[in-house]
Amino acid sequence: MVEYIRVNLKYRLDSSYGIAIGENLDKIIINDFKKFNHSKYVIITDDVTGKLFGNKLLALLRKNKVNAEIVDFKAGEKSKNIETITKLCRELLRMNADRKSCIIALGGGVVGDVAGFVASIYMRGINFVQIPTTLLAMVDSSIGGKVGVDLDSGKNILGMFSQPKKVYIDIDYLETLPISELENGLAEIIKHGIIADKALFIYIEKNLCKIFMRNVAALKRIIINSVKIKKAIVEKDEKESLLRMKLNFGHTTGHAIEALSNYRIKHGMAVALGMLIESRIANKLGLLKSFDMLRINLLVRRAGLNIHDNVFRVVKKANLNKLVLLMHHDKKTFNGDIRFILPLTLGKVVIRGSMKDNLIKESVLDALPNA
Repeated sequence: MVEYIRVNLKYRLDSSYGIAIGENLDKIIINDFKKFNHSKYVIITDDVTGKLFGNKLLALLRKNKVNAEIVDFKAGEKSKNIETITKLCRELLRMNADRKSCIIALGGGVVGDVAGFVASIYMRGINFVQIPTTLLAMVDSSIGGKVGVDLDSGKNILGMFSQPKKVYIDIDYLETLPISELENGLAEIIKHGIIADKALFIYIEKNLCKIFMRNVAALKRIIINSVKIKKAIVEKDEKESLLRMKLNFGHTTGHAIEALSNYRIKHGMAVALGMLIESRIANKLGLLKSFDMLRINLLVRRAGLNIHDNVFRVVKKANLNKLVLLMHHDKKTFNGDIRFILPLTLGKVVIRGSMKDNLIKESVLDALPNA
């Protein structure tokens, strides 16, 4: 006789969280941390951000009687691997971090992904907060709960969805951000305009100078609009079953280009090139009008993206077959079919598969007339 026992898990854990956007958020952070009442806060950052902001944050926390430590790892995408995760977990053990501890992810996208992944697996999961210090991290990786690391065969292959306890977007961090990093983040904001908000796209077209002059009002507006777009999509599709895939416009090609360059090309630059390529695919399929395609192309180039020689050099020397093969490793691929997010017009996209490799290769070459 067989006995059947059912494990009923039809409950939903509330993983909602707040996002604070503004200037000089130190007081808000201290007040929140004291309310959260964790046993210990551990700042995880990279060695560059640690020198710029990490030690200052550590001193602020300790001055306000918050139990805090700091640990860093070597800056750069190459550190986004399982070896870094193991080393950081050992450091947490050495610091006596327990299940009531909280990790502070202080830095750009790599730091957020790594620190969030550590938090999701350390002692089967502890809380973490995001304090992004780059424009790219503010509008992209700090929101939505995607954490993970790379393998040689692809980006973000190991990872999970783990939502932060809170996100603090302090615009003051952008005052000293290099111009190349502003460009890097702007790629994702332009993407948000293309996929969901034509008004945001137009605002960037008209206010590009203000953005690069770090006008606080302009920066705050594009950040808030981008966060609202990502928030609305993530709320409807937390774990990327379908709708959330739209946030990956430009990423199917962009991630392959990053891997092809051994991550020498920045994420925003690669995504910008991906947007140009995928816009051309849409145009060739009759989905996107040539005028809108040219508008996307112009704004991307005006924003300083996709015009650097190293991008052209990598793609020119690349074997296009290898580039397409890397796209087949994309997480959106299903049964070997690459699924692209393609624009129909400014503010609206569609998910399409069954794309012929030759069409992809032609679009890559068309997007690089100088290559």
